[in-house]
Amino acid sequence: MVLCYRSANRPATRPQPWNRTMVHVGLTLAVALAASSSAVNLAQRLGYDADTRLLIVHADDVGLSHGVNRATAQAAAVGPVSSFSVMAPAPWLPEIAANCRRHPEWDVGVHLTLTSEWRGIRWGSVASADDVPGLLDEHGYMHQDIVSVALRATPEEVERELRAQIDRVISLGIEPTHLDTHMGAVFARAEFFEVYYRLGVEYGIPVMMPNPTAGAIARAREEGYPIDDQYLDIARNGPLPLIDELITEVPDGPLDARVRHYHDVIRALRPGVTQLIVHLATGGEETRAITNAWRNRYNDFRIFSDPDTTRFLEEQNVKLIGWRDLHVLMPE
Repeated sequence: MVLCYRSANRPATRPQPWNRTMVHVGLTLAVALAASSSAVNLAQRLGYDADTRLLIVHADDVGLSHGVNRATAQAAAVGPVSSFSVMAPAPWLPEIAANCRRHPEWDVGVHLTLTSEWRGIRWGSVASADDVPGLLDEHGYMHQDIVSVALRATPEEVERELRAQIDRVISLGIEPTHLDTHMGAVFARAEFFEVYYRLGVEYGIPVMMPNPTAGAIARAREEGYPIDDQYLDIARNGPLPLIDELITEVPDGPLDARVRHYHDVIRALRPGVTQLIVHLATGGEETRAITNAWRNRYNDFRIFSDPDTTRFLEEQNVKLIGWRDLHVLMPE
């Protein structure tokens, strides 16, 4: 396997290959290096004081529906949402892509998608169905669960599809700031994760991956992801920056309770870079028809388009950043 990369300051063209052996020097050495460099956290590498708490408020699933697009665009314009990612197979991608072209300052990634889990809205692959049969069910849609993807898709099919998704987003005039993963599907198999990471290196943009601390590994394994030495070797020895913490959800509840949960999360942030994932949508019939979790998505929209949330972050001395800010840590 060959790893490729480009500088974030260079055009989005294919760079020269970088041999994997230059990156992968062995898990034992990687653990030792990680321990020896722990005194310098990601905040310091970005030019901040060691105790600075940096937060990426990240909206997922953009392009899913008109309501998701409207909510995300509003939150990106007036609220503390500092980054979001778009789903290339989703039906409302063209709408949000047009909005992104009008707002090149937005921090926009590709929400790499290998599943189609909702009942009322489904999609197939971006790549030709003949090229990725293992990613599709008997109706031509992507599988509804990660287990089916892990059991039926090959790494070659996953690479064809993920590459097609990135290229589609770029073709619509979006220059992605990062890659991330819908439902964590790229973590379902080590071979899928290798593809995901390698594409980030090749396209010259970071991939969403938290620093594999003992706690993060334990949480991932509890959720059923088979994190092993192959994952850790790639993550710890590769050239891409890793965020310090990833927070994927807060407990369900009415608006007031959800606000309290988010405030608790913000108060407890540790120094370094944390990503907080939110899911935004308007509360109309469209959103209610798509997901039973529509209240959570609507409440997230209300919270993260509210100036009070921005003020609370300022009071807590939390600084908002986006994935574009991490490009300074990409290899030259």
